[in-house]
Amino acid sequence: MTKRTSISRRDLLVIGGIGAGAATLAGCGAGVTSRETSAPAGSTQSEEPGSSDRGAQDMSNSEKVVYFSNWPQYIDVSKKNPTTLDDFTSSTGIDVNYTDDINGSNEFFAKVQTNLEQGRSIDRDIVVLTEEGVELFIDSGFAATLNKELIPNWVNLLPSLKEVPFDLGREYSLPWQSGFTGIGWNAPLLERELGIKKITSFDQFFDPKLKGRVTILSEMPDSIGPVLNWLGYDMSDFTAQQFEEALSVLVQKIDEGFIRQVTGNDYIAALDSGDAIAVIGWSGDILGLGQKFGFAIPDSGGMLWADNMLIPSVATHKSNAERLMNYYYDPLVAARLAEWVQYVCPVVGAQEAMIDIDPNLVEDKWIFPTPELLDTVSEFMSLSVEKRIFYDREFQKAVNM
Repeated sequence: MTKRTSISRRDLLVIGGIGAGAATLAGCGAGVTSRETSAPAGSTQSEEPGSSDRGAQDMSNSEKVVYFSNWPQYIDVSKKNPTTLDDFTSSTGIDVNYTDDINGSNEFFAKVQTNLEQGRSIDRDIVVLTEEGVELFIDSGFAATLNKELIPNWVNLLPSLKEVPFDLGREYSLPWQSGFTGIGWNAPLLERELGIKKITSFDQFFDPKLKGRVTILSEMPDSIGPVLNWLGYDMSDFTAQQFEEALSVLVQKIDEGFIRQVTGNDYIAALDSGDAIAVIGWSGDILGLGQKFGFAIPDSGGMLWADNMLIPSVATHKSNAERLMNYYYDPLVAARLAEWVQYVCPVVGAQEAMIDIDPNLVEDKWIFPTPELLDTVSEFMSLSVEKRIFYDREFQKAVNM
């Protein structure tokens, strides 16, 4: 395992000067809030340039708070039982100011870039980014080195995720969740329009009866990768010519009105409302919508990715953020989170812990993938920074025309 990779669950094009707006062609859907306690609008944590850790390691004289930004629908919420965040606060005394305001890595980076460059607070102590997003923060000098002494549970990280090219030695990041990019659908509407109960290919995805009712992702690897495979190429090893061919297919579908929207997590609301019938989307997002929705890896292959926790260099409560990371690498906590988000759990021991939480999920292939499922997916090709910028720029230019 790696992005949402697919880092991507995602973006270096800001370096190339591309705009930060969401790549939307029509009807912008609203993001879905999981749990949100509003973060300050301005730089209220620290008005002075540079960062200082107000979360002391011994917790005897510190600000017991941590500011945490994540993607929508990416953490457990409950009206009946304490959430994992509630239990973290109860056990540590550290309040968590949680916002689900990350809709795309490129869009998020553009929002905080100026403060990062000036060494000012971005009102966040921990963020969840795609692989490309993590690489961008590290390469730009905006990532804080992790103090593993405060994260002893990091040893529970799946061995396959310990060595990754974008963060050698895991000095700056730890996976939050991993997952799959594939095809999702609104089951009642799909059956009404096509008379089928699931989509297994992009031939079905682009059926004329679904014209104007499908969306793709604004994250370049997630939309280009599966299309490369559909064309008979390999998303893990492709040429520039093959990339251009896949991009031209998407541009043609946009021009013809097949694709209604190119979006980040906004696609969830469009699928839920019925504005979209089929999407290129992320496994946990769609499975979490309920039984009226379906998700599958297309016959031509899907994508495997991981989103990662990172502490910005300007964080003002770094040690508290590291304690939060450590908490989520406890197998029992990881299993509770996996039960809710339905993504691939990156923590060793969580599958065994799931027995006491929901026995029906112990063998769930979308949370604990089988070798057979992993054989149907690939990671997007590893790219140099320059090549990543080039491909991202070409993709964004094309889908925003």
